[in-house]
Amino acid sequence: MAAMVVADTAGGGVPGRNYTKVKDIGKGSYGKAVLVHDRDGKVFVMKVIDMTRMDSKQRKDAINEVKVLSSLKHPYVVSYRESFTEGRSLAIVMDYADGGDLHQRIQRTRQTGKGFPEEKVLRWFTEATLALKYLHDQHILHRDLKTSNLFLTSLDRVRVGDFGISKVLESTMAFAKTTIGTPYYLSPEICMERPYSFSSDVWALGCVLYELAALRVPFDAQSLQALVQKITRGPAPCLPGAYSAELRQLGGDLLHREQSQRPSAPEILQRPIVQQEIRHMLREEQAKLSTKSDSVGGSVQKWPSEPAVKPPSVATDVESDSRGQQVSLSARQPGVPPVALPLPGMLPKALDDRALNLPPSAAYRRPEYVVAGAPSYRHGTPRRR
Repeated sequence: MAAMVVADTAGGGVPGRNYTKVKDIGKGSYGKAVLVHDRDGKVFVMKVIDMTRMDSKQRKDAINEVKVLSSLKHPYVVSYRESFTEGRSLAIVMDYADGGDLHQRIQRTRQTGKGFPEEKVLRWFTEATLALKYLHDQHILHRDLKTSNLFLTSLDRVRVGDFGISKVLESTMAFAKTTIGTPYYLSPEICMERPYSFSSDVWALGCVLYELAALRVPFDAQSLQALVQKITRGPAPCLPGAYSAELRQLGGDLLHREQSQRPSAPEILQRPIVQQEIRHMLREEQAKLSTKSDSVGGSVQKWPSEPAVKPPSVATDVESDSRGQQVSLSARQPGVPPVALPLPGMLPKALDDRALNLPPSAAYRRPEYVVAGAPSYRHGTPRRR
């Protein structure tokens, strides 16, 4: 894509035919991050990456990689608008989250001497896990998951950003500097120079959970060598005792040094404490849509009427939703954890059957869920480790 520099009123400029610079908001060894707006006044973030040290093939691979990222769409993932090159710079334009990031929020909260309530920690963690599962389903490793890459909207919802950027940077000398600059989330296998995998992202997610709960990183040291020692051999960090046993257990499982023992993103979403939070998120969305519908005189999708006789296939452990209908929360198979998911096509989109994107494959399958009076949807049983 051809591009030209558009000068901003403060002087200087940014790549792109349709963007005007507002201000610089970040700078690193990779290049810089600039706040820009388009011709319609909509605000975005533009990451400008220096490709001087890349050869022609590496530049082409980096451009293709970003094009793939631009195709991804998820409510809890920062959207990549477009990318283009100008000279030896690669510009990546993405959505702007106007609520800052979790690292900034943690810093401000620590200064108050108070911590986050568990419901807030669990909500942010659940949103981040839904986003991470989506990326992993697309065979994309984040590779640099940390609180400063978890952005917040004005409504305090998490947006996972900067995924895939580290892969683009691998072809530059800046990558090594970037990695060393924020080593607190490195997994034990990376410290021991083993291959990166999905479980390394899960480890980083565990570090994020710990940081949200304790307001500090789980591993810290004065030197990289000492930090690696702590990550690989030091005492296992535990979430503060003010949080529930379920959340503390989840944190410990994510930070298991043996990567094969860490749960995958789909398995994290099956945990009862996370399932409960998903139910809360669903009810909130249903309430918002009901309110919106009432205000415009419209109607929302109705739950099916409950039959006089409960079908024998419906599980006995049900709970009533906000409309008084009964919703099964478990599968018929013994030992299968409960699942609270809406029918296909129901809301919210971030949590519905398609957005969760749990394929009926041999790798893992969602257990059956049943709404009383409606056809059952069977998806098999989850994988056993």
